[in-house]
Amino acid sequence: MHDLVAITPLGAAEPRVDSHGPITLSEITDTALASVAARLGQEEQARAWLGTTLGVAAPDPARVGGKDLAAFWMAPDQWMVEAPYQTHEMLASDLAQQAGGVASVTEQSDAWCRFDLAGDGLADVFERLCPADVRSFKGGEAVRTSIDHLGCFLICRTPEHFSVYGPRSSAGSLHHALLVAMRSAH
Repeated sequence: MHDLVAITPLGAAEPRVDSHGPITLSEITDTALASVAARLGQEEQARAWLGTTLGVAAPDPARVGGKDLAAFWMAPDQWMVEAPYQTHEMLASDLAQQAGGVASVTEQSDAWCRFDLAGDGLADVFERLCPADVRSFKGGEAVRTSIDHLGCFLICRTPEHFSVYGPRSSAGSLHHALLVAMRSAH
């Protein structure tokens, strides 16, 4: 019998938390993810279904929407849905059943790592990391950008709380880049 032990994307038993100046960087490990892509000819039906599922309109380009079950726009007629893992462990499977053939749903939970940055002066940090115009963000923005040569999603929850999704296989590199930018900015 195997004694498997879950580890975080950074390879530890517990999520890592780092602070520097007014900013806290937290490894987030309790989020389930699923990608949703409208099927050809079903774009409007998929958008309507996702909106009903979220309880708010499906997000437009560069936007995030929803509460416990939320989604952010990834590409035309494609979204990433996020939810608390504890209550949505089977998120992709559940969404696929609910979609009724209007969208293709793919499990994404273990493909991505998530880091949240909270505190004052986050625009100073992200200006060192990526070309996104974070100073104009008010909350609800979601953009795909490059951070340390990695394709990432940057989500502005509020101007004092950002989430970064990056490839799990590069979690260590992404974490290092975020820490260096934090220290450089403050």
